Amino acid sequence: MRIDEMTWMQVEAYLERDDRCVLPLGSTEQHAYISLATDSILSERVSLDAAAPLGVPVFPVVSYGITPYFMAYPGTVTLSLATYERVLGEILASLREHGFRRILVVNGHGGNSPARPAVEAWAEGREGVELRWHDWWKAPLVRAAIDALDSDASHASWMETFPWTRIAGVTPPAAHKNPVDLSDREELTPGSFRDILGDGSFGGDYLRSDNEMTAIWKVAVGEAREILTRDWAPRPGRAADGEDRA
Repeated sequence: MRIDEMTWMQVEAYLERDDRCVLPLGSTEQHAYISLATDSILSERVSLDAAAPLGVPVFPVVSYGITPYFMAYPGTVTLSLATYERVLGEILASLREHGFRRILVVNGHGGNSPARPAVEAWAEGREGVELRWHDWWKAPLVRAAIDALDSDASHASWMETFPWTRIAGVTPPAAHKNPVDLSDREELTPGSFRDILGDGSFGGDYLRSDNEMTAIWKVAVGEAREILTRDWAPRPGRAADGEDRA
């Protein structure tokens, strides 16, 4: 269920029977020949597709993240780590106040990962809260499926070039880009980073067939859904799936 398609009364009724929710995290940053909102589009969509048959609400994606290294690419927007941690902390505090206790954070941007320890520490400090952080694009099953096709695949390559992240009138190259050495990325200025990276892809094929993309997506959705259903601590007086105990 999309929170933006629910009323507060419906959320209140939902919380009487279940306390799970999903919070997608994305970013607004360069992705070579595909959408600047790719990370946000994909994290929200995989969350919605995974949660739909379970009836679990999905909150709107947090569309801005931590991406200072791409600031030489127009359209990129970055937050500082301190700001991002505070934003996530306040969002999560709101969810908890309303009664959400089992929270799946679906992250779509590697640059957001430095905030993970603070987010997990927030959850550990709140009695009854269980939080799971899921980097959907590099989860074991998804990454194995990607590597089976192209182990060089990385940021802004085919692995993010789904029909819903492509831009009308823009055709990515029918080519393979050798992986770019970014081992010293933390020492680079945004301008130097762009000089080294060029079009913005980290490496790999730019395109794969729609059939291959559909197969990857099914793996991604299934893996996220399994995390959303697996071995949550039960609510007091209720089973882990939200049903009343006998």
